[in-house]
Amino acid sequence: MPNTRTLLSGLLFSTILGLATSVQAASKPPNSPVTYQAPYAKKAPRIDGIANDTAWAQAAWRNIDQLTIGIAPANSADFSGRYKVVWTKKHLYILAEIHDDILIDSHPNPLTQYWDDDALEIFIDEDNNGGEHLFSYDAFAYHLSLDNQAVDIGPFLNDTDKKNNKPNVRIYPHHVQSKWQRSAKAPNTIYWEVQLAAYPSTYKDEYAKKEKPAKPAKLKAGKKLGFMMAYCDSDSPAGRDHFIGDIDIKPVNGDKNRGYIDSSVFGVLELIK
Repeated sequence: MPNTRTLLSGLLFSTILGLATSVQAASKPPNSPVTYQAPYAKKAPRIDGIANDTAWAQAAWRNIDQLTIGIAPANSADFSGRYKVVWTKKHLYILAEIHDDILIDSHPNPLTQYWDDDALEIFIDEDNNGGEHLFSYDAFAYHLSLDNQAVDIGPFLNDTDKKNNKPNVRIYPHHVQSKWQRSAKAPNTIYWEVQLAAYPSTYKDEYAKKEKPAKPAKLKAGKKLGFMMAYCDSDSPAGRDHFIGDIDIKPVNGDKNRGYIDSSVFGVLELIK
């Protein structure tokens, strides 16, 4: 989400809406290069924030080191991070290793300025087709807060909300389970484990009573998903200091913060046996 160090929430969402209507989001070419290959896990990791599951040993690390917003971290103690992914037939599993000397959660309401607190962000596009997704479920941008709640923006609930620029900001406990813990050996290092269901673009919120709810996609070797990881790093209640991801996004009019709008900037996650 955009930096809101000096913006009020209402003005912010009006700005977002204006940006979304002007975006020319691209489709992702089917031969887009793979940025990460996730191995199959015979036994799913336990989501407890302890990175000792045997499944993690077979997966490679990928760095979170591409500056998207703000200034670069002063040093690796200020922020550095990396992640790895494995999968089962039902879920993706993510392990993030984050080095952060200050953890901030200054907004108790998980639906309010969640991007201005420390948060792990997971971008996923189940069919890897790219395109605009800010107010749709063509892709998801889950913000995982320090209290382990996953927040994103869904479609407008009704025409009145759309007219008044009132976005459908909500939590997705049925999509994401996560837990983090500090390392006993290095207190400024946290391990964040995530179980993630890959929902297709046909997903409907539970409020759509007349719609048949979509089920998570079944995962199999060879499947490619749009995927990107990032971290919102805040060192004070004033707001986010920097936003860093694993993909070097091509800027549009100088703006590299495109992931929450356009899934064509995501990388490609390939599931392998």
